[in-house]
Amino acid sequence: MGSMDRRNVRRNFLWRKARASCAAVVFACCFSGVVFHAATLRAQISSSEKNKTAGDVDAQRTSPDTVLHCPAGTAEFRDETFDSKVFGGLRHYRIFLPTNYDAVSTRYPVIYYLHGHSDRYTLEDYDHGEDTVPKICRFVATHAVIVVGVDGYVARDYTGFYGGDPYDVRRPGGDIDFGKYFLEQVATIDANYRTLISRRYRATSGLSMGGFMSLYLSARYPQIIGSCSAFNPGPEFYVGEKGRRSLWRPKDYVLGFQHTPVRLVRASGDYISQYTEETRAAFAATPSVDFEFRQDEYDRHWATSIAETFEFHMRAFADPALDTTPTRWNYASAFDHFNAWGYHVQADIAGPAMIYLQHVSQAGMRITTRQWAPDGPSAVCTQLNVTTADLYRGGATYKVYDLGLKNDRTTTKDLVADSQGRLHLTTDCSGHELSFSGDRIDAKQPAILLPVTTHDHLRLMPGKPLTLPIRIWNPGAAVLKNLHVELSSDYPTVQILRGTADVPELKSGQMLDLTSNFLVQFTAGDGDFARTRLYLNASSMASTNKPESADLHTYFDVLVAPSNLAPPIAVAILDGRTKTFPAFYQGVHGGGTSVPRKVTEGKGNGNGELEPGEQATIWLQVAQGLDPFDKGNWCRAKVYTDSPWITETADLQQDKGREWTSAQNRTSVIELNPATPKGTEVHAILDCETYSYTFTPDVRYGTQPLYQPYQLHRHQLYLWTWKVP
Repeated sequence: MGSMDRRNVRRNFLWRKARASCAAVVFACCFSGVVFHAATLRAQISSSEKNKTAGDVDAQRTSPDTVLHCPAGTAEFRDETFDSKVFGGLRHYRIFLPTNYDAVSTRYPVIYYLHGHSDRYTLEDYDHGEDTVPKICRFVATHAVIVVGVDGYVARDYTGFYGGDPYDVRRPGGDIDFGKYFLEQVATIDANYRTLISRRYRATSGLSMGGFMSLYLSARYPQIIGSCSAFNPGPEFYVGEKGRRSLWRPKDYVLGFQHTPVRLVRASGDYISQYTEETRAAFAATPSVDFEFRQDEYDRHWATSIAETFEFHMRAFADPALDTTPTRWNYASAFDHFNAWGYHVQADIAGPAMIYLQHVSQAGMRITTRQWAPDGPSAVCTQLNVTTADLYRGGATYKVYDLGLKNDRTTTKDLVADSQGRLHLTTDCSGHELSFSGDRIDAKQPAILLPVTTHDHLRLMPGKPLTLPIRIWNPGAAVLKNLHVELSSDYPTVQILRGTADVPELKSGQMLDLTSNFLVQFTAGDGDFARTRLYLNASSMASTNKPESADLHTYFDVLVAPSNLAPPIAVAILDGRTKTFPAFYQGVHGGGTSVPRKVTEGKGNGNGELEPGEQATIWLQVAQGLDPFDKGNWCRAKVYTDSPWITETADLQQDKGREWTSAQNRTSVIELNPATPKGTEVHAILDCETYSYTFTPDVRYGTQPLYQPYQLHRHQLYLWTWKVP
């Protein structure tokens, strides 16, 4: 993210020797196939230059020579180092300790604060040490808490002590797994300071790229992070192993925060406010997540309301429920092997992919994969292995019901729990709904609503009656009888034309398609897709006509296309051919111009027609983009279609012109099935995302005028109909 002007202030680094911890604290976490123990990761704090990496030594030589202390009468901070195996050398951190830390034996919760672009663990670059550090000092002086400034410095990506991309989260990265490094940092703090080490007493917070990292780390390691907060977080970055990086957006993984309170803070004049609003909307629409939001009147990209946000973490520290392992949870990972809540997963996926574990409980789970999030097709693998937590009786036999989401067939097999009470499952990456029956598991389980689409959401047209692809599955060993299923919505734009179904009997492992039983009609305005929510309840009625215990209560969202979608002015199909388009290029503070862009894309005979077996990108001309200067230019489209003959084979991710963010323009490569009959009519919605720097220097945000232009974007949708030649 963008950095502010800096001035030199003298810094004095305080070094001290490692000291023994007051108690033998072992921090053991099994993540990504590696077991970390405090005994092996404990910091050996030293000023010895011989242990430093070349990049680290250079960074120290070029750092500003500054002196900065906490304001008089507040807390104190110390700048320390520890030896990192992940980075292969000494790493820095700044630790803020309560004023009387050395005089008492109290143990403290810890907030790990992650800095933004170009900054460091010192948290001084954006504001010359005049705002963030004093605020943290004052908070720690009046609260029983430790705050650690984590260093995201990556020597390869920095130009000096300050200035560069932290955390190794760009697309070509993956040399450093900052998640594993964070585990080292936590182990170091727990081994060398008096900390409270259960989950609820550990939090992450951060600004900008650090806000992104706070959200990402808490989603990746929910077992050790009890709450998280983010100030104007960066919208998306790349994570995963080198060579198989995946774009990760917090708004795509909200269900992973169901057991982690989240606070999001936005400055009104922040240049990435639209992205923050999109993240806020995703969290706010998920009732199972404990979520807070605050907007402050402020003129720039900044960490406002630090004390109030840290108070949010203090409330989380006081909640013992956060130390309880959830009985039902969701998780997603870009890594091909990982651990979550005692489960271990490993898959032989070669390329970028996300692995999802959904509604995981003792009774079963859903396992799916995507080549890209949020709407990519399933990844390809021969094996996906899952070892469960120790929830079962060792040596007992359990029946596994496996519904393949690709073929809608249920198979069964017996598994014997190992001596530790774990089940070992092997499947593939095509998508599976799994349930277990046996000792300690209730034979009667609620029916499960199966995915209503292979994409992220159903995208439907307004103004006409539509059926909904509702399918339910009985995951339990007991038969569900007299099942009453009801569809409803609180949205006035949803009309339920036919909303109930009665099922006399649903056998164990049986899937039932109820598509024809439900009929709805949507109303929409102009603009972008509009989200609506539909609720599905299924109750097994007893002879008394009262619902029994095995009930389904769930919801799914539908994106409704705008009314009166117009066709594009012109469409160009690139099926292996080269073409030059006029494309919009943004100005630095608004404005812009049209520039020629020459591209060669697709696979085919290059005649400009999408024929069976060919792959292509779709370009369209837009009369007026979001920016006033964007007129008559072309853009590559994201293609949405429910045609069974079209497959999206690639997600093209491209930087958005001159934006100062990591956000990517997402567009499609599509393939027409080789067996598509001639003359088949295909309907698709083409999405062209346009951009604008919007700068109003005379408008105040708080007491100051806007510091830098907003970076806005808009999805412009068009209806495209064509026939297969």
